[in-house]
Amino acid sequence: MRGVIDTAMNFRDSLADYRVLPVVTAYSVHGTVRLAQTLAEAGMGAIEITLRTDCAAASIRAVRDTVPGITVAAGTVCGPQDLQVALAAGAQFCVSPGLTPGLLQAAADSGAALLPGIASASDILLGLEHGLDVFKFFPAGAAGGIDMLKALAGPFPQVAFCPTGGLTAANFREYLALPNVLCCGGSWMVASALVQQEQWDMIKQLAAEAVSTSAARATGEIT
Repeated sequence: MRGVIDTAMNFRDSLADYRVLPVVTAYSVHGTVRLAQTLAEAGMGAIEITLRTDCAAASIRAVRDTVPGITVAAGTVCGPQDLQVALAAGAQFCVSPGLTPGLLQAAADSGAALLPGIASASDILLGLEHGLDVFKFFPAGAAGGIDMLKALAGPFPQVAFCPTGGLTAANFREYLALPNVLCCGGSWMVASALVQQEQWDMIKQLAAEAVSTSAARATGEIT
């Protein structure tokens, strides 16, 4: 399944497979392709390219065309128009910082796999009304972190999360240990300084460490 999301039906399983989703700001098409290749070589199965720069859509398309071993998500999808831009560029799923009825309806109408951001129980209820049961928990650190995720497990046992925002190499393992966390998002292995300085070896090392640790955590090999 890794590297392919044909419909929203296999979305939950795919996220659980990826475990760590690197959140990338595209500064150039060439650099983003090189970054995606580095992440794929390190064993990462997906990349989120945020729609925050002028070259983001072109970078999504270029990575889809040239790095077949990695699933490409579009991040910072804030409304129906962003969703259409992302899908036209070839994004295989979309990630939003929040959710609105309009965005949820646009995703349903297009058949797009959407990971909408939530920060409260009310957000989750809105998503559930639209048939979703997997959400981005954002901003995870500021919104209550691990304690909040534990609290949400009680009223929402069917819901799973991808916490993003405030996760680092030092704390992401604790998030992944929670039973209602499928994967986590972060940028520590793709920090802007590392990318702009083309520190590909360091990026590969950090990404490989994240993959190794998350895989061991998933199989219970480490505590």
